[in-house]
Amino acid sequence: MALASSKTVTEVGRELGMNPETLRGWIKKHRAATEPTADADLAVRERARLRELERRNRELEMENLFLKKAAAYFAKDHR
Repeated sequence: MALASSKTVTEVGRELGMNPETLRGWIKKHRAATEPTADADLAVRERARLRELERRNRELEMENLFLKKAAAYFAKDHR
């Protein structure tokens, strides 16, 4: 009723004798279950490539952090 009519969720909730926030929560869950997500639009090969790129990105970030620490260590004046 709340999705099909032009009434607000609060109006429909009052008509049904229920808390409008409960109805709003149900609508939110329904939309999350029925609307496609961004990952659902990706093909299997694209998802695999995305995972590989994310893994490679993490590796490069760790290497970059290590190099920054090494540069800071060697830049210190050791006397």
